[in-house]
Amino acid sequence: MSYRVVSLPLTKDQVGKASTEVLIEELNSRFNPNDLSVVKSGDRYEVHLRQAVVSYVETVVNDLQKDSRHDPTILSNFLATLKEQSSYGLRGGKRVYVDYNAERKIEGRKEKEARRGRHFYTNGASFDEQMNVLPEPYIEQILCGDSEAILAQLPDNCFDLIFTSPPYNFGLGYDAQEDSAQWQKYFEKLFAILDECVRVLKFGGRLAINIQPLYSDYIPSHHMISKKLMDAKMIWKGEILWEKNNYNCKYTAWGSWKSPSNPYLKYTWEFIEVFCKGTLQKPGNRVDADISADDFKKWVVGKWSIAPEKNMKVFDHPAVFPEELARRVIQLFSFKGDIVLDPFVGVGTTCVVAKKLGRTYLGIDNSEKYCETARSRIQEQIPL
Repeated sequence: MSYRVVSLPLTKDQVGKASTEVLIEELNSRFNPNDLSVVKSGDRYEVHLRQAVVSYVETVVNDLQKDSRHDPTILSNFLATLKEQSSYGLRGGKRVYVDYNAERKIEGRKEKEARRGRHFYTNGASFDEQMNVLPEPYIEQILCGDSEAILAQLPDNCFDLIFTSPPYNFGLGYDAQEDSAQWQKYFEKLFAILDECVRVLKFGGRLAINIQPLYSDYIPSHHMISKKLMDAKMIWKGEILWEKNNYNCKYTAWGSWKSPSNPYLKYTWEFIEVFCKGTLQKPGNRVDADISADDFKKWVVGKWSIAPEKNMKVFDHPAVFPEELARRVIQLFSFKGDIVLDPFVGVGTTCVVAKKLGRTYLGIDNSEKYCETARSRIQEQIPL
């Protein structure tokens, strides 16, 4: 991949400071490394330019200048260096600094892609790659309210990871006379929230959703939710089976007993469906990956044996997933410093673990009781 290489004007003192390295790492974390990065070369720093949205670069610089640890002159010089580049093309709102006068041609490229059919269901996707900053009033907050309405107030592309487990009763009653209508209403609302989740997820970000199919009602919710996300042009990255290794699953008296007439199947696991927005490759600095080699090798095997949470009664919540589940998802699919969203945060497990692991978070739930519990847990770091 080709870049335009431009020297970043710094003094010798600035080049040698550890604080400069910290700033450069923070700066690089805000951009797709394939588009723009700052690289140390001997006794100087270089800006490697491929393409950029100048307004977004300005937003990043202004945001970082608020941090008193960072040298504002380095940030000003970085922005000025970018703006001084007078030769570029325009494509999709971006300034393109290399190969903007010619299209890259590969013989039979479209035919090869069509034959390969790699995540063909995302054909026609038009996600914007520009990343936006989460507004400060939403940073490290537990908000009580309607997730759809709250997320609608946020800019596109501002979260790195969304991890959640939708409950089956947010705002709905269950009248036996209206079961089918209630389920229709439930999925319509859930899908509206997922639409907002896709919108606020960054390009290259991951959405991991913990789902237990409604076996007793024969509703394959994991398939329905996956289809919804695929229809939204999200890339299906994979599926993790959460094996509840101390789950009590004895024989059942439901269905046909000792007969193939209508046996009732029981399961000891739940699903975690993992999706990516726009690309399978997530930008980030290797130094901010906090997963060990041993854990990585274990966790990429898509079957996790984790005991279910034993202390759900402590917080009066019927479906609290264990911290270990959140820890694995967060460390496997995000970097330190990333922003994590849980739109059905319940008593706050996702946000508690995100904070422990050095991530920023936003949690939303429509229960004030659960939100208060989540805030207390985060403040006191109470483990389940």
